[in-house]
Amino acid sequence: MSKSDSNRVGRWYFGGLASAGAACCTHPLDLMKVHLQTQQTGKISLPQMAGKIYASDGIRGFYNGLSASLLRQLTYSTTRFGMYETLKKQFPQDQGLPFYQKAGLAAISGACGGFIGTPGDLVNVRMQNDIKLPPNQRRNYKHAIDGVFRILREEGLSKLFNGATMATSRAVFMSIGQLSFYDQVKQMLISTGLFSDNPRTHFLASITAASTATIMTQPLDVLKTRMMNAKPGQFKGIVDCFVFTAKLGPSGFFKGLLPAWVRLAPHTVLTFIFLEQLKNRFGYLK
Repeated sequence: MSKSDSNRVGRWYFGGLASAGAACCTHPLDLMKVHLQTQQTGKISLPQMAGKIYASDGIRGFYNGLSASLLRQLTYSTTRFGMYETLKKQFPQDQGLPFYQKAGLAAISGACGGFIGTPGDLVNVRMQNDIKLPPNQRRNYKHAIDGVFRILREEGLSKLFNGATMATSRAVFMSIGQLSFYDQVKQMLISTGLFSDNPRTHFLASITAASTATIMTQPLDVLKTRMMNAKPGQFKGIVDCFVFTAKLGPSGFFKGLLPAWVRLAPHTVLTFIFLEQLKNRFGYLK
């Protein structure tokens, strides 16, 4: 990588594009994670779940809800990446920001992104979970936009933001784990003199960020998924959902941890590799 490439700055929307590209690659794993989290009894393993989806809907079954996943990334990730990079530019660029400032900026950006991305997230969870339901109970959204308008028409605007508190809280921890840890690890690796700003460094920083983010967000992710997929009146609120999940013991809050990491790790790695490539090829010089 040339020095001019390392000085390039990304456009505000590059994060959303990179995340959408990564989502296209990792959607089947995301779908299986949702299925594992929404089962109350943990008897079905990841391979069994994959076999069940294939038997029910074939290969296309693994891509149920892809349009909603893309809608979510283009709202949620565009907002958080865009805000994070824009806020960072408000500070002196001659030396790296301390970690606590990166974490603070990531938390603010994640909160805004989580709220804005809630409708896409809600439709995403519902479309992915649809094939588990009996045919007469399926919502059968044609695509993400159809899902948004049907929820508005049939359930009202407030339902479209069902689980927004949990989604926003999760997005705060996810953004701290991904954005600030990626920046910090990348900065630390390059500062040793043993690494340069290249794909190997991007990979190591992103896999560390993915592991951190998975552990930080899994309990909130489980609660968010349950609330978004709940039948009307099933839960009175977050506390009720928490108690319901707690009946399974501590492990209930980490249900689907392995598939969550298996899904998030490649997604995070691909997102940051795509982002760095977009920045180097289409960014502008400082």
